[in-house]
Amino acid sequence: MIILEKSSCPSCGSTEISSIYEINNIPIHSVLLFQTKEKAMTYPKRDIKLGFCEKCGCISNVSFDTGVHEYSDGYESTQIYSTTFNVFARKLAKSLIDRYNLYRKDIIEIGCGQGEFLSMLCEGGENRGIGFDPAYTPGRNENLEKNQVSIIKDFYSEKYADIQCDFLCCRMTLEHIYETADFIRTVKKSIENKPDTIVFFQVPDVRRILKDQAFWDIYYEHCSYFSPGSLAQLFRNNGFEVIDMWIDYEDQYIMLGARLGQGRKSNSFPVEEDILLLKSMVDIFSQNCKNQLNSWKIYLERAKKNGRRVVLWGGGSKGVAFLTTLNIIKEIEYVVDINPNKNGTYMAGTGQKVVAPEFLMQYKPDAVIVMNPIYRKEIQETLDRMGIIAELKSV
Repeated sequence: MIILEKSSCPSCGSTEISSIYEINNIPIHSVLLFQTKEKAMTYPKRDIKLGFCEKCGCISNVSFDTGVHEYSDGYESTQIYSTTFNVFARKLAKSLIDRYNLYRKDIIEIGCGQGEFLSMLCEGGENRGIGFDPAYTPGRNENLEKNQVSIIKDFYSEKYADIQCDFLCCRMTLEHIYETADFIRTVKKSIENKPDTIVFFQVPDVRRILKDQAFWDIYYEHCSYFSPGSLAQLFRNNGFEVIDMWIDYEDQYIMLGARLGQGRKSNSFPVEEDILLLKSMVDIFSQNCKNQLNSWKIYLERAKKNGRRVVLWGGGSKGVAFLTTLNIIKEIEYVVDINPNKNGTYMAGTGQKVVAPEFLMQYKPDAVIVMNPIYRKEIQETLDRMGIIAELKSV
């Protein structure tokens, strides 16, 4: 029996938590830029022990250490170099502008990265934006000033509560926060003087991870995992009315719009699942995930034995989780990434060198493992342009 290190759910406070997954020695960061193989391989590691809250459905890393992270310079998480992702981001920005009438409004984005999405929101609606991100690199995004965007290189907290807005956006950040209820209460407090403010959150949908036994989507930075039902409950429990909820990006992301409740009762949405259904998905994941792990180990061992060259496409968190969970050192020598800032760096934990796509013309791989199926078409087109014939295998 696994002893849970944290005894209560950070989302609802319940003590009804069951252990569902454990993996040891995972790098505490996945997308820091490591300039040497030695530094990448010796970077600090911690254990992941996922606990499932039987009451609200939130899944959290009960062994998470909130003090180890360094979201600072060298943290490289942008996805803007992908055409597929850019199309999605621009479509989402336009959708939010139209849906919430974001024209000549004040917008805050928490966890804004280099400000690319915030710039899209401001450019599309003549809005004014303030972003918060400790990993922001000043001068990197030349479009900020012309789009009336300023960025504060810091975590968002109560000390910024006096900065008012009409729309508060937080994308792919909540999953990096362990004390999720405390954070949502901080957001609530910051908009209490402006109760018409709309908040919008985007997080990964844990149901896809459970359904696909996607161990490559479980890494140390992600300490909180949500389904539509558990995410909606988190907001409702903390005084919000959920006004929108939908799934996007080929079922990968949950989108939630909310505002202060003011006594109004939130309607449930068709995408919200029953807690018993979620529990059954959790049980199936726990039972079958080892089969997924073994299947990939056998594939890579066989490829190595047969002299086949295998590369991974995707030098982000999914790639790090895939390699470190399987403890892949020699079976894969290179990882491809289209982000030029990653070229020549090394993967956290396992030390594979990150290379640009053009490197494959000389390396001539036999197989390319795609770390996110949504990019498969884009990657195949790139390989075709370079004249590379290889097995394309998606996780």
